[in-house]
Formats: sequence, C-alpha cells, structure tokens
Amino acid sequence: MGGSDSHRRSRLAPYLLVAPGILWLLAFFVAPLVILASTSVGQGGAWYETYGLALGRYGPHFLRSFRYALAATLLALVLGYPLAYFIAFRAGRLRYPFLGLVILPFFVTFLVRTFAWKTILGDGGPAVWLLQRLHLLGAHGRLLDTSIAVVGGLTYTFLPFMVLPVYASLEKLDRRLVEAAEDLYATPGAAFRRVVLPLSLPGVFAGSLLTFIPAAGDFINAQLLGSPNQQMLGTVIQNQFLDVRDYPLAAALSFVLMALITVVVLAYARLLGTEELA
Repeated sequence: MGGSDSHRRSRLAPYLLVAPGILWLLAFFVAPLVILASTSVGQGGAWYETYGLALGRYGPHFLRSFRYALAATLLALVLGYPLAYFIAFRAGRLRYPFLGLVILPFFVTFLVRTFAWKTILGDGGPAVWLLQRLHLLGAHGRLLDTSIAVVGGLTYTFLPFMVLPVYASLEKLDRRLVEAAEDLYATPGAAFRRVVLPLSLPGVFAGSLLTFIPAAGDFINAQLLGSPNQQMLGTVIQNQFLDVRDYPLAAALSFVLMALITVVVLAYARLLGTEELA
C-alpha cells in the first residue's frame, strides 16, 4: 500500500506544481477573455453589426496603429541590436553598468517619461531648436503633434524590451564559433552574418514581439505626443470604455486587435523560420 501511495503522489506531483499557474491563467486571462467576448456580442445579439462597425469605422486606426508599431519596432531593432552587441562583446567590466543604464528609465513612471518627451519635442524645446539650427526643420516647423513624435515616443518607451532579449541571446553565444569562423578565413562581417546574426535570431524575435505588441495597443504616446490625426486604436478603445461607454464596440475593437496581432506574430514566426522560436 505504501508503495502504491508513493507512486500515486509522484504521478500527481507535476500536476500539483502547475496547478497554481493554471488557476492564475484561468482567473486572470481566460475568464476576462470570456467576459470580453460576451460583452462584444452585446445584449441584442447583433454581433456582426458591432464587429462590422469596428472594422468599418475604425479601419484607419487599425492601419495607423500597426504602421506606428512596425516603425517603432524597426527603429528599436536598428538602435537596440548594436547596443546589445556592444554590451555583450565589447563592454567588458562595464557590461553591468551599461545594462543598468538600459533599464534605468523603468525607475521613472511611464507618464512622467512621456511628459518629459512632450517638453523636449515642444515648439520651444531643445529638439526643435537644434533641428532648426541645423536647417533640418523650417522656422515654423514642429515635432509635437506629428507622427514623428508618436513613433519616437514609442521607440524610446519600448527600446529596453528590444535590447534585453537580444543581449541575452548574444551573451550566451559560444564565442568559439566566431573564432572558428575567423580561423576559416571569414572576415568579421562574414562571421557576423553567418554565425552571430543567425544565432541571435531568437532574441530578435522575442524583442520584436515585446516591442510590437504593446506598441500596437499603446495610447499614451499618441494622446500626449500626437494630435487627433495620430490617434491610435488604443486611444479609441479607451474612449469607448471610459467616455462613450459603448462596451460592446470597445470589446469588439479589442478582440479584432488581438486577432490581428496573433496573425502577425504567427506570420513573423514562420518567416523567421527557426525551431528555437517555438
């Protein structure tokens, strides 16, 4: 009997270990999704009208949100990959201070950082003054309330989410592979293209997702740094929930946004085509 009880407990142990996580997901992920789905259908059951309105009236907001999120992701990759590469391969003993500087903005509230950018990009701010002195901006040109300001704010906000996964991927890379490529007469550029870049793709994939997904649903940067012409879908959803109180439409917009992001993520994973990304 004792052996049977011990065997039963050993079989139940894995399920007991994952039970808290499953309960957490059911309570705070699955249940809210079910409630959101039922809300999007509405009381009358004419769900097709609600979703048709979401796609018809706010189609430009979907396109704008994805365009801004894609631009911010690409900019974060262009800025973040060299920084992560430098920290992983060249920083030496300064590696951890540099990583501390990367995450330092998280010690300041998100709203405070965005308001700071509003001051920097304002008509009398240092960014406009410098660009005018460099003749890159006209005398009456402005940065605030433009798409440039919104994309710049998104890039700044989510840049650490790109740098850290890429750094983690580069840091665990076996340096002997690079040395072997160089021993086989590969130039530094060829060694990077054939060894470093392919092995860092999991970090690029993770960083892209961590940047693109929250950027597509962001509303703070568009609201504070942009104008109504730069309004993103997150702002529309917030207004529908809190101001207009059209809960079915707001829930439908949220569901469509989640579905489109899921399709984009799956397509991106297939495009990158590496088993480690699964």
